[in-house]
Amino acid sequence: MSPSSSRPPAASASSSCSPRTPPAGGAAAVGCCGGCSTPSWPPAPTAEPRHGPPRSPGRLHRARARKPRRTPARPARCGGPDLRAWSRTAIAGDLLAVIRHLGGPAVLVGHSVSGGAATIAAAQEPSLITAVVELAPFTRKQSIHLGDLRVKRFRQGTLRLLGADAFGSVLLWRSYLDVAYLGVKPADWDERLGRVDSLLREPGRMKAMQGMGRSAPTDAGAQLGGVRCPVLVIMGTLDPDWADPHAEGSAIVNALPSGLGRREMIGGAGHYPHDQFPDQVVSLMLGFLRSAAARA
Repeated sequence: MSPSSSRPPAASASSSCSPRTPPAGGAAAVGCCGGCSTPSWPPAPTAEPRHGPPRSPGRLHRARARKPRRTPARPARCGGPDLRAWSRTAIAGDLLAVIRHLGGPAVLVGHSVSGGAATIAAAQEPSLITAVVELAPFTRKQSIHLGDLRVKRFRQGTLRLLGADAFGSVLLWRSYLDVAYLGVKPADWDERLGRVDSLLREPGRMKAMQGMGRSAPTDAGAQLGGVRCPVLVIMGTLDPDWADPHAEGSAIVNALPSGLGRREMIGGAGHYPHDQFPDQVVSLMLGFLRSAAARA
């Protein structure tokens, strides 16, 4: 998103924000929103696995719309024609297709699995990515230590995730989401959970979620050293996916080339900080992007 005189002009977008699909058979459905009528920044594709509560990126987009305007888009692989390819490398290909379609370069904003995909995309096509924001990302090889299970939220989240994956249980996935949103929940929480039920009962959806859960982030971890743009990692202090979210965020930053990474924590946030505290996340993003622009 950082301006550069040498980059191609940002893609224009109509204020109608109509969904689009990239050419050449890309699997990512694209929705343009958040003040896209005056794109003074390059596009900012925002990728989030679509098994969480629907509309969770929406609060982030609305918060961004109250700030200086930009052109966000939202790829969603499991909303496209291919529910089978859930590797981060496959999602990275979708993200790059979106950027080429909208006109790059761009900032990538990736959540969870898509945070790792953003890392891969940035390493593969550095000329197309000016900065990366990773929200509670799975971007490196994971390991669990026996002592981690002493942390209640981690124990609860891990057991529910494992159960949802092993048994294809919608009930256990909903139970995990309750832990992932410790503290602040959206006002329409019950409505969202009903939508999750409906989505995961559609043919192929649960298998896609299971495939996502079983995909190891080793492909993303292998690319961390090849990233050439600034990276912001935002973690929630109550994220149940890690016993120590602070340490996980720091490990990602430390694996990047020196000076490129920055970690920030959102107090009281779980695995969806951008949905629970959208204004705080946007404030961190804008400060990071101004700093990245000044360095460019």
